[in-house]
Amino acid sequence: MSGAPHESQFAHARPGVPRLALTPMEACLALGVSHDFFKEHVAGELRWIRRGRKKLVAVRELERWLEANQARLFEDVA
Repeated sequence: MSGAPHESQFAHARPGVPRLALTPMEACLALGVSHDFFKEHVAGELRWIRRGRKKLVAVRELERWLEANQARLFEDVA
C-alpha cells in the first residue's frame, strides 16, 4: 500500500448510520496515528472481532483503550 489512505476510501458506510466497529486502517485514522505506530503500540492491547478474513475493533474498545492510556499532564495544582 503506497501512502496513507484518505478518509474518503472509507466512505462505504451509510450516512446517518453510526459505526459500531472499525477496520484496523479506520482505527488508525480515528486515533490519528500511522499504521506502523498502531501495529507497534496499540493493536496488541485491543480486543479484536474476527469473522473469516474480516478483522474489526469496536469503537467502545478504542474508547476504553484511550481511557486506560491517557496521562494527566497536571496533577491537582492548588
